[in-house]
Amino acid sequence: MTGLPRSIELEGASNLRDLGGYRTKDGAVVRFGRVFRSARLSEITETDAARIRAAGIGRVADLRGPGEQAAAPTRLEGVQIHDLSIDPSLGNALRALSEQGDTARGPIQQLMAEAYATYALTWNHRYARLFDLLLEQDAPALLFHCTAGKDRTGFGAALILAALGVDRATIQADYLATSRLWRGQAGVSTSLTPIAAEVLTSVEPMFLDAAFAAMTAEHGSLDSYLHARVGLDAGRRAALRDALLQ
Repeated sequence: MTGLPRSIELEGASNLRDLGGYRTKDGAVVRFGRVFRSARLSEITETDAARIRAAGIGRVADLRGPGEQAAAPTRLEGVQIHDLSIDPSLGNALRALSEQGDTARGPIQQLMAEAYATYALTWNHRYARLFDLLLEQDAPALLFHCTAGKDRTGFGAALILAALGVDRATIQADYLATSRLWRGQAGVSTSLTPIAAEVLTSVEPMFLDAAFAAMTAEHGSLDSYLHARVGLDAGRRAALRDALLQ
């Protein structure tokens, strides 16, 4: 669909966008103004904060690990912040490769793919909590984010859109939009080799594909995964659709 994703331009952060506007396979449309994703909010300005509040965002789910949160606390006041910490083990693994002098792209891409599978199968309880927040009745709009808003956040956005019935090609397009919407941030690729830094700060279809492949290999289908791993049985999934689709 043209004009999507709908982004909000900020001075001190980037990659903030509405998940609304995407059409599901049965013809419904994801509501605007209910779910947002972004990179970290630790450098936002007062003008940025006003724009975020004007979008109706009253809740923030922070997917960053405790160290990331402590080093760059969210500066958005007047909202409920929910800690959904996922450890940034990917960056540590890439730094280990860099220290060994490994400059081959293949092993680095494989590490990224394995990290996405881990989001699906090890950190599923955090995404289950994300769905709990989305299912809260009469709650303000929710924004979820990690550091760059591309990996932990990218998988979360893909999972939400998949649960709503959006097709994989559209989900992939939303995921890849980070390549043009994220401006990069200092410190994200510190101490990495140039190739490791390039891969870490990119989005590639194979990364998200690895997560979906892991879900299917473990549970046979996306529907079974959603039920078993994030608690979306038929009733809760119907409630999610009622809340987020029009």
